Amino acid sequence: MSFDLDAYLARIGLPARVTLDAAGLARLQLAHRLAIPFENLAVVLGRGIRIDSAAVFAKLVTARRGGYCFEQNRLFLDALDALGFDARPLLARVWLGVADDGAIPPLTHTLGLVTIDGDAWIADAGFGGSYSPPMRLIDGEEVAAPDGARFRLERAGDDGWMLLRDGDSATTDGRGVGAGWQRQCGFTLAEVMPADLALSNHWTSTAPGTRFTTLTVVSIALPTGFASLTDRAYRRKAGDKEQATEITDPRVYRLRLSLMFGIDLSPDEVAALGLF
Repeated sequence: MSFDLDAYLARIGLPARVTLDAAGLARLQLAHRLAIPFENLAVVLGRGIRIDSAAVFAKLVTARRGGYCFEQNRLFLDALDALGFDARPLLARVWLGVADDGAIPPLTHTLGLVTIDGDAWIADAGFGGSYSPPMRLIDGEEVAAPDGARFRLERAGDDGWMLLRDGDSATTDGRGVGAGWQRQCGFTLAEVMPADLALSNHWTSTAPGTRFTTLTVVSIALPTGFASLTDRAYRRKAGDKEQATEITDPRVYRLRLSLMFGIDLSPDEVAALGLF
């Protein structure tokens, strides 16, 4: 398909193309995450998740909905390609909320590897648990996010990497508990084929008993914080203001979806989520 870059930039609120450098990459990723919510509502509603470029664009841009990582980073990588960046997908294991002695998680996340002037960067517009800026792929590299959290990259074995997070648990979707550095996701630089993404997306959206088939998950990055809605649990932190509450009325849930996350569902669709 021919990528409509102007429509994408309008969707994320950028008036012009970004520069083809690290600053431009960071600006694009942040604008994307501030504008397009992370959500798995299509999974809960039984509609399935398509991750081909045309379907993702139609849902996240044209229909102004959100999506989860396989959709978000498909759109983001398509935009990077249209802009002229050198980027490709990676697959990752999500460790956020997994105990040190817990089972090794499956490959249920995708992010991007971007090469700028010969340097490798990781960029992720689709991690629903928190927001991390682009980072140079260097052992020990650290950056700070707009919400105050810090992120660090560490080598993990001969060909692996671990992204760690140190920040307020209120700027996650509720899984980031404990003080100090917490593992967020681990990945390698192995080449990822479309079939690999299709397989991981299928498992993530259909496997019984997993996060995305048992919970209704919505989140979005804020300029200085993070907001999430996991089933009926609403959390929002912006600067020094924090809110945590349980939504007990489907009308309030529907209104919150619209006003906070920009997602408009009908009353029947909210009822079909099975939360009330």
